Amino acid sequence: MANLSEGESEVFVVPGISESKERELRDRIESTIWPNELEKEYGWTLGAPTWAVKPLAEEWANNYSWEDARTELNRWHHYRMKIDGHLVHYIHERSTHPDAIPIVLLHGWPSTFYEFHKLIDPLRDGVHGNQAFHVITPSLPGFGFSEAPKVKGYGVAKIGAMINALMVHLGYDKYMYHGGDWGAIIGKLIATRHNNNCKAYHTNLPMVLPPLPTPRNILFYPFKIAKFFTSLVVGFDTIYGTGKTVLGGLTFANAERNNECGYRAIQGTKPYSLSYGLSDSPVGLLGWMLEKYHDWTFHPVERQDTEGLPRTISSKEFLTQVSLYWITNTMSSSVRIYYECLQQNEMIGIVLPRIKIPVAVCAFAQDIYKMPKDWLETSTDLHQYNEMISGGHFPGLEEPEILLQDLQQFGKKIKQKKIL
Repeated sequence: MANLSEGESEVFVVPGISESKERELRDRIESTIWPNELEKEYGWTLGAPTWAVKPLAEEWANNYSWEDARTELNRWHHYRMKIDGHLVHYIHERSTHPDAIPIVLLHGWPSTFYEFHKLIDPLRDGVHGNQAFHVITPSLPGFGFSEAPKVKGYGVAKIGAMINALMVHLGYDKYMYHGGDWGAIIGKLIATRHNNNCKAYHTNLPMVLPPLPTPRNILFYPFKIAKFFTSLVVGFDTIYGTGKTVLGGLTFANAERNNECGYRAIQGTKPYSLSYGLSDSPVGLLGWMLEKYHDWTFHPVERQDTEGLPRTISSKEFLTQVSLYWITNTMSSSVRIYYECLQQNEMIGIVLPRIKIPVAVCAFAQDIYKMPKDWLETSTDLHQYNEMISGGHFPGLEEPEILLQDLQQFGKKIKQKKIL
C-alpha cells in the first residue's frame, strides 16, 4: 500500500501488461475445454451459449489490444485515495466551466468505471451548451484498480460511507450522484444517510417501496394507495401500463421464484467456490459476464436469441470490461458485495427510507427493475422522470447520448434551484 494518510491521494496510471502475460492469456483461451451442451438450441435460457462465447474469446486472443484501451483510459486523470485504509481508484476530471457542479458516477457489477467512458468528456465539457460537471468516476472497492477489502463487513453501508468520504476529501461538500446496479443501491443509501453532502440523486435503477398506507401517504397520496392495492388484485400492467413494473420476483437469491437471480444466490452465499473458475479461466470469466451483457441489455425482438451483445455495445468495449477484471484479478473480490449485502440483510434498510433530496429517474426499456412513477412520487422527492423506448442496464454504454441529456437536464434544474 502506498504510504498515504487517510484522505490523501496519489496519481495513478493505468498499467500495461507484459508480452508474457499476453501470451499466457492467448494460451489459456486457445486451450479452453468447452462445455458439453444440449443438441437443440434453447436460446439463452440455460445461460451463455458456446456459439456466442467463442467468437468473443477468439477476438480477445487474436484481435483485441489492451494497449489501445489503456491509451484511451490514460487520457483522463486517474488517482488512488486512501479511504478507510484502502486505496480507492477514481477518475477526476475538473471542468473549466465556472458554473460546473460536481457529480460522482458509480458503476455496478459486472461493470467497471469504464462503463462511463462515453460520458466523462461531454459531462465535463458541458456539450451542446448544457450543464457542465466536475466528473468523479470511482472504482468500487474490490473492483478494477481499487484495493479489495481484506476482512468481512464491506457491504453497502461501508462502501457508501467510503464514496461519500472520497467526495468530501476532494473538496466537494455538496455533490450530485448518478448510479446504476450496485451504484444505484449504494446511491440510495448515500442519498438517505449522507444527504448533508449528497444533494441530488439520479439513477436508472430506483429502489423504493410501493405506496403503502403510511400516515404520510394517507395524507398526501390516498389515490395512489388505492391504485396500488387494486394492482395487487388485477395486475400491475392493468393499473400502471404494460412493462412499467419489473420487479424480478421480489427476491434477492430465491431462484425458485425468479430464474434470473441464480447468480445472486451463489455470489451471495458461496462466492469463494465460484471464484476458482472465474479467476483461473478467462473464457469462464467472459461467459459469466456475457450472460448479463446479453440478458440485461436491449435487443430488438427478432435478434433477442440470435445475437450476444446488443449492437449498441461493441465487442471491444465488452472485452475492455472483461480485461479490467482479468488483468486485476478482481472478479473474486467484486462478487463479495453480494455476500456482504445478503448476509448483513442490508436491502431492507436500503429500500425502506424515503429519499428527501431531489431525485431523477431515467427508466430504460430493458433494465432489470422498473417501478411506476406513482411509487417514485410517494417514496422520493421526484423532480424528473423520463421513460425510454430502448436501452437497458448499462445505459452509459448502450445509450450514452440519452443518459447524457438526462443528467444535464437534471443538473440544470438543480443548478437553477441553487441546490448545488
